[in-house]
Amino acid sequence: MKTVPLFDNAGEVICGVDEAGRGPLAGPVFAAAVILDPAKPIAGLRDSKKLSPARRDELALIIQRDALAWSVAQCSAAEIDALNILQATMLAMRRAIEGLTVTPTLALIDGNRCPVTAIRTEAIVKGDDKVLEISAASILAKTARDALLLEMHARYPQYGFDQHKGYPTAYHLARLREHGVTPEHRRSYAPVREVLGGASS
Repeated sequence: MKTVPLFDNAGEVICGVDEAGRGPLAGPVFAAAVILDPAKPIAGLRDSKKLSPARRDELALIIQRDALAWSVAQCSAAEIDALNILQATMLAMRRAIEGLTVTPTLALIDGNRCPVTAIRTEAIVKGDDKVLEISAASILAKTARDALLLEMHARYPQYGFDQHKGYPTAYHLARLREHGVTPEHRRSYAPVREVLGGASS
């Protein structure tokens, strides 16, 4: 896998940006930004969804050790409800970019939309399996979110967040109906609204 040659990248400081957690009913949406070090190539980078959890965890540690800079940011369930998931995702991405200790000149964003930032951006559909920097960002976003969902599971064990990571599985929906809505649930999402009795609002 090679970086997509969208630009003449000579002299560019490129960061890849990706998100994790747009679809779940609970928990924050995460985003990560990564600037790789050309002198320290990392083998095995690819879309985080195509890696085992153990391999993702291994690569996350290597990325954090060897990248020139990396940053992980999030938007809470409350922010998602206030903004909508698209705008919250864009905000998390902007926070991740702004959190880098090295200022990039170009941000390559997974997907078809770019956050508003002070630097140049380019959206790349399926970029997490085409661009090494985005692959690295997808791994950091996914592992950070999964780690937080394990913390949520410790607080709310009856919901099984360790299993479904907040996604609307049959198990999660059943637990949601049985136990009600936690502060971590996204009240603007239809299955949660239904439990709250606000499906018609």
